[in-house]
Amino acid sequence: MDGAFRKIDIDAFDEDIIQESELYEADPRDPAQVLEEARARQSSVRGFLSKNDVVGALTTVLENAPYGPNVEDAKTISLQTLLSILNNTKSTEISNVVKSLSMDCQDTLMKYLYKGMAMSAWADSNASVLLSWHEKLTEIAGTGCIVRTMTDRRTV
Repeated sequence: MDGAFRKIDIDAFDEDIIQESELYEADPRDPAQVLEEARARQSSVRGFLSKNDVVGALTTVLENAPYGPNVEDAKTISLQTLLSILNNTKSTEISNVVKSLSMDCQDTLMKYLYKGMAMSAWADSNASVLLSWHEKLTEIAGTGCIVRTMTDRRTV
């Protein structure tokens, strides 16, 4: 029996196939500019953390997050910056910090939490921190935050 027919990608012949670029608009900024902005945000977050301004640090990272292809370095820097904020926040402050974020920032935070949980290298050391933030975020933002995160095609 010939199994060669199973190696044919039939989607390549379909005219109605949806490309990833059609699902959402790519970030209009240049990838080098996005990377530079991520580095600038990282340094400004250090300033916020030195002043114990967790809300300001989180808002800085969560607003204008890098999306789309060709910005993987910026995404990695943003995730590392966010994880440093989450690790430096006391568990008693999490609820107040999450309450002070806008709904869009809460949704973006949920995206970062799921990304952090999916990455095995970082998830081992940050699992309890990520889960505690997820618990508080779900209590305050509700399950709608999870649904919006799962259905949004833009990934951080």
